[in-house]
Order: sequence, then C-alpha cells, then structure tokens
Amino acid sequence: MTTTIDDDMSWREHLIETSDGIRRVIDDTRRIAVLGIKMEFDRPAFYVPEYAQHAGYEIVPVPVFYPDATEILGQPVYRSVSAIAGDIDMVNVFRRPGDIPPHVDDIIAKKPQSVWFQLGIRNEAAAERLARAGIDVVQDRCLLVELQNIGK
Repeated sequence: MTTTIDDDMSWREHLIETSDGIRRVIDDTRRIAVLGIKMEFDRPAFYVPEYAQHAGYEIVPVPVFYPDATEILGQPVYRSVSAIAGDIDMVNVFRRPGDIPPHVDDIIAKKPQSVWFQLGIRNEAAAERLARAGIDVVQDRCLLVELQNIGK
C-alpha cells in the first residue's frame, strides 16, 4: 500500500493533550502574544495574561477591540500576530471558536512554537491547520490554571 501525504498523520503529534505535553509547551515559552486581550480587569482575557506577566513571561498584546489602545499591561499593542517584532513562543487565544478561522493564516505566518486556546475554546479545523503547519496546539485549557499547577 502506498502512503500519500494526506495519509500522514504525524501532524497529530502537535495536538497537545497530556500533562507532560502541556508542561513542555509552558517550559518552552518565554514570549506570549495574547490574541483578544481585554482591558477590563475582571475579564479572563486581562487577568490571565496579567498573571503570566507576573510569573515572568513577556506579554505582547494583540487586542481585537480597543482601536485607540496603544498599550496594555504596560506593553505596546500590535494589531495582528504577524506584525509583532521578533519571535513569539506562544499565541494565547481569547476568541470564540467561530472567530478563530480569520486569524489562522496570520498566526501561521508568525510561526510560533505553540497556540493555546483558552478554557472553553475548541476549534478542531483551526487546530488541525495549525498542527499541520508544525505548531503545537493546546485547546480548552486555562493557561493561568496550568501555570499554577506547575508552580509558576
């Protein structure tokens, strides 16, 4: 039997679901772009990246709203992931599942090591596209909780 490129399932290794895999993704991360970051203190899209920043991660805000914002969490705002200067280790996504597809090409263009869909966020088609591009994908997990679980 001949295997075609479409039959190659090796991309699935980039779908991270185990505790060890999540730990590896976090350990390999220093700089996090936060897609969909918010400015309201009581919103997870604000306090999760704020927690990560206090834990020592560099946060790069990429808000979808707030067109007049130039800075969030003391950092300059970017309007797309691909516009960020320098490398990004992780893109932490705070977007509804149906709002993710328009961002996939932009994320792939930046080539982060990983993409993290926050708790309650799953988009299998987007995850597959990202994984096929060689990007690790974590879905439906809270970064703050996982950082706390490993003592960060």
